[in-house]
Amino acid sequence: MTLRAANSRETGWDEAAWDAFVAGHAAAHPLQLRAWGQLKAAHGWEDARLGLWDGDRLVAGAQVLFRRLPRAGFLPLRVAYVPKGPLVAWNEEAQARRLLEELWRFCLRRGALLLKIEPEALDDSDLARRLRALGLRPSQRTVQPQTTVWIDLRPPEDDILAGMKQKWRYNVRLAARKGVSVREGGAADVETFCRLMQVTGARNEFGVHEPAYYHRFWDLFAPAGRAALLIAEYEGQVLSGLMVAHLAGKAYYLFGASGNDDRNLMPNHLLQWETMRWAKARGCTAYDLWGVPNEVGLDEEAPIPDPSVGLWGVWRFKRGFGGQVVRYTGAWDKTYLPVVA
Repeated sequence: MTLRAANSRETGWDEAAWDAFVAGHAAAHPLQLRAWGQLKAAHGWEDARLGLWDGDRLVAGAQVLFRRLPRAGFLPLRVAYVPKGPLVAWNEEAQARRLLEELWRFCLRRGALLLKIEPEALDDSDLARRLRALGLRPSQRTVQPQTTVWIDLRPPEDDILAGMKQKWRYNVRLAARKGVSVREGGAADVETFCRLMQVTGARNEFGVHEPAYYHRFWDLFAPAGRAALLIAEYEGQVLSGLMVAHLAGKAYYLFGASGNDDRNLMPNHLLQWETMRWAKARGCTAYDLWGVPNEVGLDEEAPIPDPSVGLWGVWRFKRGFGGQVVRYTGAWDKTYLPVVA
């Protein structure tokens, strides 16, 4: 196999081929789609893609996000970040080494002092050995959740419900019985979702994106059929909503928001259940609930701190839906000398 490298800064780069490659890869993930790069490019990052080609076939690659370092002055110094990538066969040493070498050179040419990757790959000692051999080291700082919960959507709906904790099944049915309904939202609902995000952030004391971020996500993903906004309502009032992306037979819970009213009606339980049904109806076989504390990866029944803080409150909610806790390899860094190549 003769491999050649190409990047999206070169003439003749085929962006459609890139998205087709991502969608067909074993580690396909929405954060490697060009639309995610465009989203981040509208909010302080610069996006680019690098690929390895065997003839006219794209066989490995990475979408890279660059961000200028603060206090860099007039020097074009940046950090480089590969979310949920690179997309490469890690067990094929020649391919992995060639891609990483080309990726490092590409980042150096663009003034990056640090390269951070976060592959969609399970935590594994053999993979860790390979990454170290390629010059990477475990990072002290992750960006995407390292531990998550996946719901298997292949069984019949009754079996998926049966896999939930009894109280969660009860709450799903309670919400429906009390008159809560869930619908797929449109562009006009995004602003309402943004207002709910502000309420959620204030209530739970965490930062949220500005409204333009969620609008841009919708504009890039929803018309292409890559995402949807699901809305839970009661008597015409929006109670909660979530944005879900899907790719290659998997669905991902990316953003969720809820108001302070009628929380006793359990709209969020029904909303998650209807999202699972929505994804299953579109051929998805798995649903990523997107992020729980890393400690859960060691013990799913680990006691929850009281009062719960940080992601422990999230785990309290997500654990009730059943599913399997999955731990990824996390973030890996390569640090460059402060020299622009």
